[in-house]
Amino acid sequence: MNNSATKKCFVNSMGLSCSIGNDKKIIADTLFSESYNVNVLKQILKKNNYFLKGVDDCYIGQIDEELPELPTGYEAYKSRNNRILFSSFLQIEKEVREAISEFGPDRVAIILGTSTSGILEGEKALFERRKKGTFPKNYSFSVQEITDGAEFLSDFLHLSNTAVTISTACTSSNKTFAQAVEMIKADLCDAAIVGGVDSLCKMTINGFYSLSALSFESCNPFSKNRDGISIGEGGALFLISTKSKEVSIASVGESSDGYSMTSPDPDGRGAEKAMRRALELAEIHIKDVNYINLHGTGTLQNDSMEAKAVSNVFGENVLCSSTKSIVGHLLGAAGAIEAAFCWLMLSKKFNPKQKVLPHIWDGIPDDNLHLKNFANKGDFLPTQERNIYVLSNS
Repeated sequence: MNNSATKKCFVNSMGLSCSIGNDKKIIADTLFSESYNVNVLKQILKKNNYFLKGVDDCYIGQIDEELPELPTGYEAYKSRNNRILFSSFLQIEKEVREAISEFGPDRVAIILGTSTSGILEGEKALFERRKKGTFPKNYSFSVQEITDGAEFLSDFLHLSNTAVTISTACTSSNKTFAQAVEMIKADLCDAAIVGGVDSLCKMTINGFYSLSALSFESCNPFSKNRDGISIGEGGALFLISTKSKEVSIASVGESSDGYSMTSPDPDGRGAEKAMRRALELAEIHIKDVNYINLHGTGTLQNDSMEAKAVSNVFGENVLCSSTKSIVGHLLGAAGAIEAAFCWLMLSKKFNPKQKVLPHIWDGIPDDNLHLKNFANKGDFLPTQERNIYVLSNS
């Protein structure tokens, strides 16, 4: 993203819900305010013993605030996942309805990313069936279908353009930006609602535990002591169009190395190729990138691979941070949440002093990882009159 008006596609508005809060101003205040407190950020991930069965508690990024109920008439879509989605949507509803009024319901697309959809409701229904012999009266398997969120929004807004869901693990909701830009350039739509949502469920957390990828402390990206991920939930939605706004999409770089089902290429060749492609498409130089929001999961393999890929492209001293130690890994929604954090960082309204997102960890570096410039309190984006570019990895 950048804050110049020189690119074709712009982020017209953004809505965000995560374990920090259900309002982007509250979230921005937590991340950037004058009363900024590292200890507060360290405490957003909390211990929980509901999701992980038979072992110690793990740290998760759970939304504690009350989520909005879905409107009357849309009970068939009721799931925690869709309530998180709706919470994010309500923050951009005004701009979305203006776009529909301007362009027409057949010219606004919906492209979402997710991994879990309504699996939580499926788990609860299965447990009830085991206990009582029947599924709950109002349970519908459709809420578990991966497309349910996009179908709900399309139905609620009475849209007739594309309503599609991308589910490609961690890249899911970042890919929604790429597809939206391509569709707008191809004149398949004039605007697109993009982003992602994921909610906590037992299958996901126990699955990562079975892969030995789950940390039993708050995750610790790029530390010598890192030992796994912390999982979170949340959603972020964006309205994308060609109408000029403060933040634009400079480019999206993609690659697919097909290295393994469960582990990345240790040399990070796919990640490196994606970053170089993003620079090429944006027509900018390496030195133009002011900050990188790292994927930074906190696992031994991912952080090692990513550090190698990023340092190969940008060098060891690029300013960077991982925000998964604040809200956890949101799986299919990770890219959208972190893009939302970058949007907040670039926004003069929500971050007037242009503070950089902090890297929360134990401060003990791994000498084998070639990244040295992790963001701290007091780090800022450039204030001079020029384009500011930030990059978000998924």
